[in-house]
Formats: sequence, C-alpha cells, structure tokens
Amino acid sequence: MTAMTTRTADGPGSGYGAGYGTPEDTRRPSAPGGDGGSVARRATGLLRTGFGLLGPRHGRHVLSAEDLDTLALPIGDDGVVIGVDAEGQPAVLGLNRPTPYDVVLIGGLWTAQVLALRAAATGARVAVETGRAQAWTQMVHAMGGGQNGLAVYDVGRVPPQGASAGTPVLVVRDCGMRPPRGRVTSGPWQSVLTLLPYLSPVAPRLIRQARLVGVQRISPDEAGELGRTMALPRADMDSLPTLADGVTLWCADRDRQYVMTQPTDAEVGLLGTPRRMD
Repeated sequence: MTAMTTRTADGPGSGYGAGYGTPEDTRRPSAPGGDGGSVARRATGLLRTGFGLLGPRHGRHVLSAEDLDTLALPIGDDGVVIGVDAEGQPAVLGLNRPTPYDVVLIGGLWTAQVLALRAAATGARVAVETGRAQAWTQMVHAMGGGQNGLAVYDVGRVPPQGASAGTPVLVVRDCGMRPPRGRVTSGPWQSVLTLLPYLSPVAPRLIRQARLVGVQRISPDEAGELGRTMALPRADMDSLPTLADGVTLWCADRDRQYVMTQPTDAEVGLLGTPRRMD
C-alpha cells in the first residue's frame, strides 16, 4: 500500500511539472547523518524557480511611530476654500451636504460674491435671490450669462432648483436687512446663505436657525448685542469692531475661527479688492 500511495503522488496529477523539480527531490527525508543541507538547498531552488519571483532585495519600507505625523496633508474637508486661518492653513467650508445647511453672513457683498463664485467653480449651481440685481450683473456676464452655474432672481421668485448629489445647489439670499421668509429653503444637497449687511431685528431668529454664522466688522453696540445672542467670549466681542476687510469670524456651535479671504487675480479683476462696505 505504501508503494501504491507513492506512485499515485508521483503521477501526472501530482501537480508538478517541468522546471518544478521532481517528487523525489521533495519527499526524500534526510536520514540521520544524511545530507540534510542538500535537501534544504533543493527546496530553496523550488521557491526561487517554481513558485513565483522573489521581490526586490532591499530593506522594507518602515516608518517609525514618531514619523507618522509627517504623512499628514495640509488640507481640510471637502468643500469651498474660503480663505486661510490664523496659522495660514486653508479654511474649507463644506456647502454641499446631504442634509439641510443654513449659513448666515453678517458682512459685505464682496465676501458673499466670492463664496458664490467659488461654489460655482466646484460644480454647484448658484441661485441668487436679490433686490439689487445690478450688483450681480457683472458676475453673471463673466460666467456666461447664467449658463455656467449662476442665475439671478428677484426676491420671492426663486423656482425649485431640483438639487441632488450630482447637482448640488447654493441659494444666496441678498435681500437686505429684513429678508422675507424664502420660498426655497435648505434641504438635501441645497444650502442657503443669507447675507445681512448689518445686525437687524430678524438676525436673532436667523442665527438660531443657522448651522454656521459668519461675522465681519460691526459696530461696538452690534458686537455687544451679537455677543449676548451667540454667547461670544469677551475677546471676540472686542475684536469684531476692529476686523480688517476680508476677515470673518465663523462660528458653529462651540467652534470659532477667524478666516482671511484672499482673492485670486481673477477675482480681483472681477470683484475688486476685499471690502466690508458696498
């Protein structure tokens, strides 16, 4: 029976072929005092020639735990780059979300237009609801007359936008100090940015509903009132009346971050330099 078992293993169905050695090479045990090293060398030969090529013969790519931080990339989440933070790192605002997202910006038209321009550049469609269409005309013409992602509507005349994951939408409401309740609200893949030139009586309601609030330079009285509404630290309340053009304090829940919006050459040519007043 031993001989029959051995012949079966040595037959054509044993899985060995030309160039792989013979069964005799692998099944012959090393007798006590025999040439065990020869068998080991033949087994090594099988690995080198019969079972694939060996990899490059150099040191493994090993990184120490102390060096792991060097692999970090200086980028934020998906979204629109709205400027740089205090450390000079890019500040990114994720406007395209599967859940409703409301943003209130108490600031200048220039910043709102830069955000709209950059949102359109990322592939979002931008619908502007405004009572001063002439202020947006130059942007519309520069972007192809409304055919390339930006359209302007009168107040209360924004149609349903049909937002989806493939075609996210940003609605910019530039409707003055007391914007009426919008017909088009935030929803899945449709964010709404409401621009307030100053703190107004409707601001507290809008701030409570917003997920993110941006504040540019305001008067000391407005800073005190806003500080009480948003529970801002005293240092932030004192800094708001002194902010430079293009600087915004962005607040979300308990997080606060100062961001400087730096325009590109193309944005300067289209919109001019950063300014708080319009």
